[in-house]
Amino acid sequence: MNIRLFSTFIVLSVFISSFSCSNKANRSRKPAVRITAESVHKKIVYGDDINIGISVKVKDGELKETNIYVDSVLITSNKNAEFTYTLKGFKSIGKHTIKAQAVKSDGVEGVYFKTFEVLSDVVPEKYGYELVQSYPHNETSFTEGLEIHNGFLYESTGENGKSFLLKNNLKTGQTVKSVKLADKYFGEGITIFNNRIFQLTYKTKIGFIYDLESLALVDSFSFESSEGWGMTHDEKYLIMDDGANVLTYLDPITLKTVKKLQVYDDKDAVVYLNELEYSDGYIYANIWTTNLIAKIDPQTGKVVAKIDLDGILSMPNPNKQVGELNGIAIDPVTKKMYVTGKFYPKLFEIKLVKKG
Repeated sequence: MNIRLFSTFIVLSVFISSFSCSNKANRSRKPAVRITAESVHKKIVYGDDINIGISVKVKDGELKETNIYVDSVLITSNKNAEFTYTLKGFKSIGKHTIKAQAVKSDGVEGVYFKTFEVLSDVVPEKYGYELVQSYPHNETSFTEGLEIHNGFLYESTGENGKSFLLKNNLKTGQTVKSVKLADKYFGEGITIFNNRIFQLTYKTKIGFIYDLESLALVDSFSFESSEGWGMTHDEKYLIMDDGANVLTYLDPITLKTVKKLQVYDDKDAVVYLNELEYSDGYIYANIWTTNLIAKIDPQTGKVVAKIDLDGILSMPNPNKQVGELNGIAIDPVTKKMYVTGKFYPKLFEIKLVKKG
């Protein structure tokens, strides 16, 4: 390379470098936002006023405005660098997201998020039980779904290769009709709605629909939850859970998600919701790995009572395999409550007894 060409190369390189650095220095920087969310309680409680504090720092240029969203809904806009907005009497339990979108006059924006959690304002009542009567139950059944309709006990059982939909005689435990699921499916919760039986499966995100009278398979559907656990229905929707603390409502025709409801008590999210039953305006849910049943207000997601069924099963033979309590069926006519569990030899009719 000759000297003239080398000199030209050096000058050009310096010019390009200078231009690049100058451009970088003039680049507009995003505003930074600090978000706080507080109430009068140490932890935010249903019905509290929630004070959302916003502090915006702009290193260059001017702040145009800051938009505040709660759960994707715009609640306020403000031109000040620091301000507080109060959500009056916030009545939605569970986890929620605040989004702050700070916009400068040149259009550059900074977007920041903060979550807050709202607990129930209700201390759950405590209930025990009175054993009314017990009936035979197939101790090889890995019970995942339970429901009573017209005096018969309908049951869904789990485990791959061993999953069935059963129609049983309530008093004798004998199976009247049965449908075996393909080995790849692990049966889960069921519910009976509009002369159809809806059944979930565990990890395949597939549900089945059967004719109530014949138990013939008439259709299938997919659901968005990663897993299927319990299932029930109210007067309008199917309701399912996936083992977390969320109840998902499905349209019974389209089988699409309509809404979701978070379940909390006065201390925390109530997780591991399993088999479900709806009766007289409340949802009852087994809590997996425990002998507890949560009574849930479906209008709010608050747990209004916890039912302790500890000691309901005494196993005379310690070598018998038995799983956790799982299965709640309330007769819509008599209002009698029945419970059982995985590999339980008995189905129990119980009455709830308030403690204290």
